[in-house]
Amino acid sequence: MKFPKPHTLKQIAGLIDCKFVGSDDFEILGMNEIHVVEPGDIVFVDHPKYYDKALGSAATIVLINKEVDCPEGKALLISDDPFRDFNKLTEHFKPFNASSSSIAADAIIGEGTIIQPNCFIGNNVTIGINCIIHSNVGIYDDAIIGDNVTIHAGTILGASAFYYKNRPEGYDQLKSGGRVIIENNVDIGALCTIDRGVTGDTTIGEGSKLDNQIQIGHDTVIGKKCLIASQTGIAGCVVVEDNVTIWGQVGVKSGITISEGTVLYAQSGLGHTTEEGKTYFGSPAIEARTFFKERAYVKKIPEILQKLKKL
Repeated sequence: MKFPKPHTLKQIAGLIDCKFVGSDDFEILGMNEIHVVEPGDIVFVDHPKYYDKALGSAATIVLINKEVDCPEGKALLISDDPFRDFNKLTEHFKPFNASSSSIAADAIIGEGTIIQPNCFIGNNVTIGINCIIHSNVGIYDDAIIGDNVTIHAGTILGASAFYYKNRPEGYDQLKSGGRVIIENNVDIGALCTIDRGVTGDTTIGEGSKLDNQIQIGHDTVIGKKCLIASQTGIAGCVVVEDNVTIWGQVGVKSGITISEGTVLYAQSGLGHTTEEGKTYFGSPAIEARTFFKERAYVKKIPEILQKLKKL
């Protein structure tokens, strides 16, 4: 998430009332999670396990809960609670903006696009040409939808990320300031839910087709010409490369890559990165050919036991 204009280290430290290490005028351009950070971004870290990863990342400003040596060319924001202060910055730069109409006045809707009754189109939404948005679709703020997109009834684009910190008093949600981007020629079925990124984008690539009742988590990127069948749930920060096929009721763990051309059979549970062009089945999912061989061996166990009894 980029700021509307550059800010200085001193200005950002003032917004969250924390100490800083670096020159007052050190330039800050935005804030992002570690998997999408770029130079000029703030990244937060609040666990020693991830200090080195954050300090060595592309981010040039690290919001951290310990005074450490500052890497050359970078700056530090020292906070007693980086999670809380990251939320403060999200609320400052991307505050919730209540709508007063079902289609926001600043929404841009392309020529030939049809918006059916009872839809909600949020602030700063862009929808391309020749789209069909069926009834009761909710499109939250800042979403970008390309040309020739069809979205069926009841689908929600842009709900908050499912991202919480466990505190003694209860769960504390990480605020979402990112976007949903739907590229050209995408079809999305009924009752799908696609969460916005925390600071980045959740993206559905050109030509991909989603069935009904699919959940896509925050910051996940779906490639081009993917097919995803009903009741699939994909967690946050997953990369699905081009030409992937996912059949019904598949569950996918966060933070992995589904490589190009992968096929996942129905009711599989995937917890690891796949190899390009291979087919997987089972929970935990393994290569389908191996799975079916193992099942064939299992079926032979009673016969083997009978033979052993006769020895």
